[in-house]
Amino acid sequence: MYILVSYDIVKDKTRNKAMKFLKDLGTRIQKSVFECDLDDEQYAQMKEGLEAIIDKRQDRVRYYR
Repeated sequence: MYILVSYDIVKDKTRNKAMKFLKDLGTRIQKSVFECDLDDEQYAQMKEGLEAIIDKRQDRVRYYR
């Protein structure tokens, strides 16, 4: 499935971690937007990985199919 991931992350260190994580899964099309072609299992792993990186109180990640 084709996924567009967009994020708004406050801290530079956290933002860099998220960018490096997503760089292995898709193509960066803007500073905070990635295109990914993933199956259901990869999609679940990506969401789980990003949720572990971000601060859920301050940061936002959106997934569009």
